[in-house]
Amino acid sequence: MHILHTESSNGWGGQEMRILKESLGLKEQGFEVTLAVTKGGKLVQYARKEGLYVFEIDFKKSHALKALLQLCRLIKKTRIDVINTHSSWDAWLGGIAGCLMRRPVVRTRHLSTEIRGGLNARLLYNSLTDFVVTTSSCIIPTIEKKARLPLDRIQCIPTGVEPFEVSPEDVKKFRHSLDLKEDQILVGSVCVVRSWKGIQDLIAAAKLLRHDPRLRWAVIGGGYLENFKPLVDPDLPFVFTGHLEDPKPALAALDIFTLLSTAHEGISQASLQAAFLKKPLITTAVGGLPEICLDTKTGFVVPPSSPDQVAQAILKLTNDFALRKQMGEAAHLHVCQHYLFSQTLKNMSSIFGRLQNPIPRESRSHKSD
Repeated sequence: MHILHTESSNGWGGQEMRILKESLGLKEQGFEVTLAVTKGGKLVQYARKEGLYVFEIDFKKSHALKALLQLCRLIKKTRIDVINTHSSWDAWLGGIAGCLMRRPVVRTRHLSTEIRGGLNARLLYNSLTDFVVTTSSCIIPTIEKKARLPLDRIQCIPTGVEPFEVSPEDVKKFRHSLDLKEDQILVGSVCVVRSWKGIQDLIAAAKLLRHDPRLRWAVIGGGYLENFKPLVDPDLPFVFTGHLEDPKPALAALDIFTLLSTAHEGISQASLQAAFLKKPLITTAVGGLPEICLDTKTGFVVPPSSPDQVAQAILKLTNDFALRKQMGEAAHLHVCQHYLFSQTLKNMSSIFGRLQNPIPRESRSHKSD
């Protein structure tokens, strides 16, 4: 079976990383995989480096007709069996191409934010799509209601983690680079730094706890760092590492993992990796974050934009080593039971297999008004 992934985003975050990992995993299972990615998109170089066939398309709206024709030619030339779309604009073009070329379409919704209702939802998530995959269960009721989509055409398939190990020497080296003492607690986030990642709330919590000599702070990852660095006082032990090609040693060096997003979260890959590494979690109640950070079990869930409650949770974990260990162990077990990447591939393969003989679009059942 030949799968075509389309992606009109030019960024490099959890969404693009999943497309790459899923493509490589499916290829290992015997699927053929082709990617149609926006010109100059960061996914292009990473996918080609891994030996995947990537076709660059100008997904600008002003070139929509040209992009649609290119997709149709690609589908015909490479004998695509199923199209998997990922972002809004490529979902429109990929969905139309699927209709024209009579190919089934899977729409993966990576974000947990609201979708636009009305005709937009019914076209994008119903008429132009055979099946919708979400990365978090919290968005399913919205899609069901706004797109009038039967539940048997929606499934949550989180981006699971692959088991991995981190060398203790690499962890020690990272902590040494921050001049950390052995008994100091490193609190931090691992993310592509954006406006909604709650970095300002982590900084505010650090300021509230600034007089506690046990605590050190780090934001691990690239992005819009310059928007947040000015918020950090010169005497605050708070570090921005910038982009790390391999962030896992830095993640393993944390004692407490935080992700304080205010919007746009599905199930965070960083929180899954932190949980796998037995880190206690502190996250907001946004999107799919509470599906990994089970309040009082694998960590603490706090409201968005509440640095005072973040500070309280950090202090509670800092003062109780046994609680940190207990929550970290529970987090690891939770991931191993429900969120391994092998399960992600198994579920996606099953959907693609079922869509080889899809229900004709004109025959599908729709919810009534």
